[in-house]
Amino acid sequence: MHKYTKPTLLKLEQLFKELNYVVRYEKGNFNSSYCIVQNNNVVVVNKFFDTDGRVGILLDILEVILEDDSILSDKSKQFYKNLLKTHLNTL
Repeated sequence: MHKYTKPTLLKLEQLFKELNYVVRYEKGNFNSSYCIVQNNNVVVVNKFFDTDGRVGILLDILEVILEDDSILSDKSKQFYKNLLKTHLNTL
């Protein structure tokens, strides 16, 4: 199983920022461990998740909200594709 690091999480958060989404870590009772408030472009993740959990959830959310990866910069697009491959191989 792959362990994600804090720098990976920070790069993923930056990718969301590039998509004009704000990532927030809050406590609460989340049915699916996260909540997307689309009208405000806010992604809320359970703050009690460890780094692996946060990266995994953010990748799941990104797959839902990212319809076209051409809006990402080349560097972000490459990072996302590599991270997605790694994530899918660990499932």
